[in-house]
Amino acid sequence: MDKVYASIITIGDELLIGQVIDTNSAWMAQELNKIGIVVKHRIAVGDVWEDIWQALEQETQTASLILVTGGLGPTADDITKQLLCAYFGGSMIVHKPTLARITRLFETVLKRPMIERNARQAEVPDVCTVLENERGTAPGMLFERDGKIVISLPGVPSEMKWLMEHKVLPVIPAYFNTGVVRHRTLLTAGIGESYLADQIQDIEEALPANIRLAYLPNYGMVRLRLSAFGTDAAQLETLLDQHFRLLTERTREFLVIDEDIPLELAVGKLLKKAQATMATAESCTGGYIAHLVTSHEGASEYYKGSVVSYANEIKTSLLQVPEETLQTDGAVSEATVRRMAATTLALLRTDYVIAVSGIMGPGGGTAEKPVGMVWIAVGSSEKTEARQFHFRHDRRRNIEMTAHTALNQLRKFIVENPVRKSVV
Repeated sequence: MDKVYASIITIGDELLIGQVIDTNSAWMAQELNKIGIVVKHRIAVGDVWEDIWQALEQETQTASLILVTGGLGPTADDITKQLLCAYFGGSMIVHKPTLARITRLFETVLKRPMIERNARQAEVPDVCTVLENERGTAPGMLFERDGKIVISLPGVPSEMKWLMEHKVLPVIPAYFNTGVVRHRTLLTAGIGESYLADQIQDIEEALPANIRLAYLPNYGMVRLRLSAFGTDAAQLETLLDQHFRLLTERTREFLVIDEDIPLELAVGKLLKKAQATMATAESCTGGYIAHLVTSHEGASEYYKGSVVSYANEIKTSLLQVPEETLQTDGAVSEATVRRMAATTLALLRTDYVIAVSGIMGPGGGTAEKPVGMVWIAVGSSEKTEARQFHFRHDRRRNIEMTAHTALNQLRKFIVENPVRKSVV
């Protein structure tokens, strides 16, 4: 089984000046890795004909699969389609199914006239295989030459992801023999990457050549992923399960979940299993915890809502934090988050609650309460636990760290304090 190498080229001046962050190539690389394709290069270029052409020339020398995103819009700076047409020696034609779909979109959904500029998005090179885009107006395009595959996709993330999942990833095995690839993932918390590596060093060293271990740290947690490569699916599953079992047993003390899902979804699974509900009272995170939880389908089964008490007057008027507590202990204090938690439990009538208050920065800190100091309370009607944390990052990262730490505190609390449902 030979390795298949890929390159990802993202196109757009906005990427080079930092106006837009390139999340497309990171997501695409993850998905390619899952099916055993090795991404060698990720390149960003501007809307310049010569630069895009040079990138294609360069990447087709070392990669068998080249994915291109961006530059397929209706404006003058969107030159990718015309360039690919020239690069592969084709002529532009109208793809009638795409034109019909764009026409229906303007007539029935947008309810406005379709101008010629929009209609031109149905034009494609006659040397490509069209990948119809049900999430937008610009179709994807697949080109093949000398055993190399070049696939052009829209830069809009939702459209790119839909095309990757429905049109690109399913057809890659028809062009490349990637063999059988399997993954197992677990999430740990409460232990640093280097300490974790020491704990499992013997397990890692004993892995066979066709199984790799990856450390993926983020938000104060470490995700461990075993990837196995082979030709016999059944044998590979058995071998991978054996080593994953050893890894899970060794990390049991720090294990969050032995699935490749985010922390907030792991909390959701616990709540669903217990037929329990939760709510949040957020000050410094401004609703970010609620955003994480409700980003997943089915969250309404266990998540009731949030009180975003950013201002002190909301803490006093709505969450009943006494003025005296704010004056003596402060908004960032154990007493404040405990009261926020207790009132939210009563207001929203949930089984569990998270309450957070802190100083995210860059200003607002003092010697006694520096930037990054956070109080987190988690609890139920029977018990509440509050802890102080100190984060050392910028404002955005401090908010993210607070949210994930709070969710992990709640996860542990749920495990240790199961709700007692009354039996009628």
